[in-house]
Amino acid sequence: MSPALPVIQARSLSKRYGDKLALDNASFEVGPGRIVGLIGPNGAGKTTAINTILGLIPADGALSVLGLDPFRQRNALMEQVCFIADVAVLPRWIKVNQIIDFVRHIHPQFRPERCEDLMRQFDLPRKSRVSSLSKGMITQLHLALVMAIDARLLVLDEPTLGLDIVSRKHFYDHLINDYMDQERTILVSTHQVEEIENILTDLLFINRGKIVLDMPMDELPNHYVQLVTDSDKAAQARALGPIAERNLLGRCVFIYENADQSSLAALGEIRHPSVADLFVAKMQPRTVS
Repeated sequence: MSPALPVIQARSLSKRYGDKLALDNASFEVGPGRIVGLIGPNGAGKTTAINTILGLIPADGALSVLGLDPFRQRNALMEQVCFIADVAVLPRWIKVNQIIDFVRHIHPQFRPERCEDLMRQFDLPRKSRVSSLSKGMITQLHLALVMAIDARLLVLDEPTLGLDIVSRKHFYDHLINDYMDQERTILVSTHQVEEIENILTDLLFINRGKIVLDMPMDELPNHYVQLVTDSDKAAQARALGPIAERNLLGRCVFIYENADQSSLAALGEIRHPSVADLFVAKMQPRTVS
């Protein structure tokens, strides 16, 4: 059996806005059935990458999404792609049933019966205007619309921004349990790294337009390790070349890349760094105290 083709295949993508290089020779692939976290600080190039993938802007280099050129074949692409940004983008004057009718007429893969079933599950008021809904209800409305579309690629850009922790958890629970399968792929960009860490299959870190980490989640323990040690052993730990270090409650915490774990174990407690800790380590240059 031949291997499945990538859903997204980017080679040497570059995009400049005046003097600012938003994408700098960025290359990466996203396979089918994966849940990929696109993580980066503000201004790192996340939105530019997403806009390029969605065919909203052109870029130098080579880009294929679902086998299509997203900028030149955008109409065909968007029949197979869904996009959710900040949930506040829905027009506040529109009614829930009007949104459903609108999506029914513009998206050929929309399944009205599936949407109706989800609306009943979420107990959403069909005749209410968006302005009368809570942020949590707007999130549920987004989710009902998206899960009723047979899209092969779902792109999420800060989809739960401004929601409370309960609403954010419900969003991702429904997304994974009711939407995701091996035929669908999800690309999610968010600053709330801790909330999506357990659902991701792959990580993409981007900084200053460059891809600084591209790795499946299950490979991270083979490449990155965290050492927690006492201050009297900090000099020995530092001599082994950590990529980051910090103090925590009087102890020293180091993160290493491709290090000899047996040497580290003699100095203290070995752990796997969280995605958030690894993100900080990869984004910031090491400082020696």
